[in-house]
Amino acid sequence: MMELTRKGEYAVRGIVYLAGKPLDKVCLLSDIATAVDVPPTFLAKIFQQFSKIGLVKSFRGTGGGFMLGRAPENITLLEVVEAVEGPIIPNRCVVNPLDCGRAGYCNVHPVWKQVQEKVRGVLEGVTLKELATGDK
Repeated sequence: MMELTRKGEYAVRGIVYLAGKPLDKVCLLSDIATAVDVPPTFLAKIFQQFSKIGLVKSFRGTGGGFMLGRAPENITLLEVVEAVEGPIIPNRCVVNPLDCGRAGYCNVHPVWKQVQEKVRGVLEGVTLKELATGDK
């Protein structure tokens, strides 16, 4: 993944909105979707995925909705992006050097590894709290 998909963009918008709310406040999906301009059905699927891995908590029934799964300073942008987009992979050889017959003598492979590490490092260095408060 080198370019964020629409799903990734929507996921970030939705969870950053939640990160700006009090940790104990349950937000209606419709309110979140309206606030961040994301189709509610699309956001529901993303948040269900987040719920399975603990990034958000979901509550059913009257008064149901979503809240952040843990404190926003303990959730990085990397976690959010990789939860919807999968691992950050600038080139397939980074996943498995054996997939590439040139792995033993390719001078570009170390560059792809460095790109991957730097992108992951930048995303890992940003928390949802920083994004929600604009403190970055």
